[in-house]
Amino acid sequence: MTAPEHGPGLEALRPGRSRGALVAGSVGNFIEWYEFGVYGYFATIIAARFFTPEGGSEVEALVRTYASFALAFFFRPVGAAVFGRLGDRVGRRPVLIVVIVLMTGATTAIGVLPTYATVGAVAPWLLTFLRVLQGLSAGGEFGGAVSVMTEFAPPGRRGLYGSWQSFTVALGLLGGAGAAALLATLLSEKQLGDWGWRLPFLMTLPMGLGALWLRLRLAETPAFAAEREQGRKGEFERPAAAEVVRAVALGAGRVMGWAASGYTLLVVLPSYLQSTLNASFRQALLATVLANLGFAATIVPAGLLSDRIGRRPVMLAGAGLVVVLAVPLLHLLQDTGTSNAAKGLAVCAGGAVVGLMAGPGPAMLAEMFPTSVRYTGLGLAYALSNAVFSGCAGLIITETVKRTGNVDIPGYYAAAACAVSVIALANVSYRKGS
Repeated sequence: MTAPEHGPGLEALRPGRSRGALVAGSVGNFIEWYEFGVYGYFATIIAARFFTPEGGSEVEALVRTYASFALAFFFRPVGAAVFGRLGDRVGRRPVLIVVIVLMTGATTAIGVLPTYATVGAVAPWLLTFLRVLQGLSAGGEFGGAVSVMTEFAPPGRRGLYGSWQSFTVALGLLGGAGAAALLATLLSEKQLGDWGWRLPFLMTLPMGLGALWLRLRLAETPAFAAEREQGRKGEFERPAAAEVVRAVALGAGRVMGWAASGYTLLVVLPSYLQSTLNASFRQALLATVLANLGFAATIVPAGLLSDRIGRRPVMLAGAGLVVVLAVPLLHLLQDTGTSNAAKGLAVCAGGAVVGLMAGPGPAMLAEMFPTSVRYTGLGLAYALSNAVFSGCAGLIITETVKRTGNVDIPGYYAAAACAVSVIALANVSYRKGS
């Protein structure tokens, strides 16, 4: 099941409206991944404040923190189904407005939560509840944002426009890392642990209000408006449910390598470096910033390239490189004889490889579904893949390393997921370009 080129409503695409839709669609992704990045970067501090009763070990607390992290991801498919259904029925614009309000409110509230020391066992439950709300909103964000970007994209530019979704993910993760690094530099460890960790969450409020303003000004996409008009005339039929389910499963397989390797290298890396390789908080954050810089650098060029040669070859290159390089990359980081410059270059290159999958990924998913089910279909494919392979990354890696003592687990995890994506991308015929 593939989507046709934009069809009716194409004449409504003016450069100004397309660029405005690009900004309004991507701003929510920035906020979403800024927060998820901040949560990952401050995982060890959050573990100590919310999940460590007297006598509990630091590793156990970190596992519980990542369990809460994973729970939010498992609510993403629920949000994708609920908000996606609404988005395909009533429109992209109103649903994206609701999503940004929910996301902003839940994230800001984390910044004012009482800790375990203040309210006892209620604290982790409150945090988990807010993580659930974030998961629901994030599930509704991706499908709507990518639908808006690709449905407003000029002909032959879906890859470029869709890549901005992934690019703002990189910017969000970099923003979170930058906020964490700045606070770690300006504040003492005690200040950071006592109250400094709250500031990045509170910063979401002004960002969310700006995003809300942009989305209130957003027009409905021409593709959805045209299809709604056709629906009134009884001129189209929705695809069969079985066909949609098959496309969702295939889409999830195609992006699972992106999900697993992206979160392993871009978010879980700081805690892995601290807990397994005894790196300092600042060293771990620097490595993550370099990985995210590499990630950001290749996303838009990869999306643009996919408009020229097709989504599949670009994504296959990224997934194949992760399969080959993930474990050697970890060995390089573990080698005490390797210079810091070489390690920095390695993590930057690792992020760049993930960008080869992230750039074409949104457009690839959008093209797998017609307008009538696009919000739901691509949102579910992405959310299911992320629920299992991103949300569980920190939990699986931390617990498996703890039980086995094998410090190569993150590399095996990313490589295995990308191997499945290689199969999903290579063995099924795929339409070139937009």
